[in-house]
Amino acid sequence: MTALIDIRERAQAAFYGLALGDALGMPTQSLSREQIKQRYGRIVTLTAADADQPIAPNMAAGSITDDTEQAILVAELLVAGQGRIQPSDLAQTLIDWEAVMQAKGSQDLLGPSTKRAIEMILAGHTPEEAGRFGTTNGAAMRITPVGIAADVTEEASFVESVLQACQVTHNTTLGISSAAAVAAVVSAGINGADLSAALDIGAHLAARAEHHGHWVAGARISARIEWARRLSEDTPSAQLPDVVYDVIGTSVASQESVIAAFALAQHVAMDRISAFDALCLASSLGGDTDTIAAILGAMTGACQGMTAWPQAMIEQIKAVNRLDLEPMVDRLLALRAA
Repeated sequence: MTALIDIRERAQAAFYGLALGDALGMPTQSLSREQIKQRYGRIVTLTAADADQPIAPNMAAGSITDDTEQAILVAELLVAGQGRIQPSDLAQTLIDWEAVMQAKGSQDLLGPSTKRAIEMILAGHTPEEAGRFGTTNGAAMRITPVGIAADVTEEASFVESVLQACQVTHNTTLGISSAAAVAAVVSAGINGADLSAALDIGAHLAARAEHHGHWVAGARISARIEWARRLSEDTPSAQLPDVVYDVIGTSVASQESVIAAFALAQHVAMDRISAFDALCLASSLGGDTDTIAAILGAMTGACQGMTAWPQAMIEQIKAVNRLDLEPMVDRLLALRAA
């Protein structure tokens, strides 16, 4: 019974960690590091967005964005498909999601890779072909439910589950391997691995998954993860934000934002910074802050459990977004057990 409770808590902490990181980074997304310093100094709690926020103007403190919303869509498709995602179903779900966002007047729409893929599908291309240009972090940001539902110790079936969630929008070596890395850390954490061991597994699965999808030029995700972890080890905590922002990068490119999350996670694994403080740091970096923090929250939450997150902030996120992830987590864990 203890092991089952532990698994459930880790899975909940992964999904709520994603939501917490997403909400912390919501007001700063797409801003430069200097703009964030001028407006907020440093993000230390859930914060409302300014009226001129380029993507999420005037959103209330604790509001989630596309990172969490699309992860929930993936979770729902996994449950409906009993562990399998049909690429055409994911494509239609994303089309419907963006239509709802546009009707609400939201600027938080599909990312560049996903948008291009959807446009190709609407023009008559197959889902498999549509994702051949997707190299950004969209697949990695919504992959957490796969890490909860699939066991990384079964590597072949695990990679297949990742492929199904990536193919329609990010059917490339970079898109698939970056998503596999994140999902693998989440899955390993749920299995009981500590964060350092889970990051090792993430790098290993990135290397295994990079043989799938259309090849695109770009630094290998697995090699970048290993390099970023060594860089994080050698960097004093006070200098880490500068190194991540200036050297690794914080753009939507998977070789930057996903790797930035791994660099910050390495600092957490070495006990140089707490998981929550790492989310605040990620939210203050500049660039794609909400996605970096969301990915980081999912990975560290899976390894450390709900005690990593301030309970009051989790409750605020639940209230603001009418969010209740526990039933979904239970359904995803039922798929894992099956």
